[in-house]
Amino acid sequence: MIQVVWFKRDLRTFDHEPLALAAVAGPVLPLYVVEPDYWRLADTSARQWIAQRAALEELSRRLAQLGAPLIVRVGSVVDVLAKIHAAVGIARLLAHEETGNLWTFQRDMAVRAFCGTQGISVAEFSQTGVIRGSRTGTRDRWAGHYARFMALLCAAEPQRLTPVHAAKIAPIPTAQDLGLADDGCVAPQCGTRQAALDLLDSFLAGRGADYRRGMSSPLSGERCCSRLSVPLATGAMSVREVLQRLYGARRALAETPTSLRPVPVTAIDSLIARLHWRGHFTQKLESEPDLEIRAFHPVHQAARRPTAPDDPALQAWARGHTGIPFIDACMRSLIATGWLNFRMRAMVQSFASYHLGLDWRASGERLARLFTDYEPGIHWPQVQMQSGQTGINTPRIYNPVKQGRDQDPDGVFTRRWIPELADVPLELLQTPWLAMEADHRGYPAPIVDPIFAARDAKDRLTALRRTPGYGAAARRVFQKHGSRKRHLGDDNPRKPRPARKDAPEESPQLSLLFED
Repeated sequence: MIQVVWFKRDLRTFDHEPLALAAVAGPVLPLYVVEPDYWRLADTSARQWIAQRAALEELSRRLAQLGAPLIVRVGSVVDVLAKIHAAVGIARLLAHEETGNLWTFQRDMAVRAFCGTQGISVAEFSQTGVIRGSRTGTRDRWAGHYARFMALLCAAEPQRLTPVHAAKIAPIPTAQDLGLADDGCVAPQCGTRQAALDLLDSFLAGRGADYRRGMSSPLSGERCCSRLSVPLATGAMSVREVLQRLYGARRALAETPTSLRPVPVTAIDSLIARLHWRGHFTQKLESEPDLEIRAFHPVHQAARRPTAPDDPALQAWARGHTGIPFIDACMRSLIATGWLNFRMRAMVQSFASYHLGLDWRASGERLARLFTDYEPGIHWPQVQMQSGQTGINTPRIYNPVKQGRDQDPDGVFTRRWIPELADVPLELLQTPWLAMEADHRGYPAPIVDPIFAARDAKDRLTALRRTPGYGAAARRVFQKHGSRKRHLGDDNPRKPRPARKDAPEESPQLSLLFED
């Protein structure tokens, strides 16, 4: 009878509690199952698998050095476990908890059911600080739980693993093997532990010096943001390890003269805060897995209208052909690189929902498969937040023209991704439709007027928020999901508008304005 350590979004050997515990108990079969049905979903893509595969190759090499090679199988997890159990007998299955999409949630339930029928012990361990099974209750003590979890010592890498010699080694399939079509990502980001170490070292060595100021622009954010999201999504490095390295760096900076600090303490504090919010949003989906398909607030859920996959506005937005230059530049950049800074992610989602009136689920699926760092636990609560579905946030309707001028004042980013506008004067770059005599080499006219579309969105939203019982339902949402950690707000919080008497209390991080 053996132990199986099932790897999912935790492709590492350091700070891997299931692996560490199995290593001291006896023979270990490290297992990763490539699930073709998962990779056929509407929110998965080739770019994500490429990042996952690179992390798997790195993990495989390291496990082989420790003595027990990674066993990779293709198929359903239940079928794979059944074959292993029939061949060698499984005494215990160890794994990290995963806050994935509804598909993986149901998969995990099926695995537990199978193990129960076969007498296989199952041990799952937290890795992100979220509370498994938190289907009821409030957020009143969540921040303290998260802080205590992140302060625990990281699990040491095993010195040696005892292998299961009957297991056969198989190659890791390529994207082509899985039938994943090329999705246009020409500059994929690596998802390995080595990439994470290099990124963190360079951030602390000076790359993050302008983090707070530069994170808002897609141009400067490309360099000064941490860029750790892909290796965190593959689990090649744990959030806990990153946080503890940041805490250590912060202590070292405190003992360094200000003039000699490669990055300011405030930059590290901001990154720590972002990682906290990462856990905060993941907890939302962990607490209510169907938030992937259901709006937080019942009034918004009742008002939803589905968007067809071939909807012209959805297609134009997803391809970067809306005729609104900064929106299109961000979407084309995302298509080509698989990454976009947070503020621009919020803007393109807001534009899809408010200006174009698209259902958040349709636009959210498109963004999900474009993000190499897609993590359902972060993605779907954020999609709903930026689409105004929660009822506990003052909606933020971005002005894409103003954002283009503010975040790309010299037009470098816009011209890079929209070469059709190369000859348009800078003062008209974000509004080329005002230069009617110019030939923009096939660049489309805007599919909406951004000013009138924003006004219409405000009117629709105002009408919804006047629905009887709206405030009471919003308070229930806040009680379950609202943040209590008030000191970790936006890097540049603004004073929120006065709340209605029946509105819920709002977190500073979630108090957002209509125009920006």
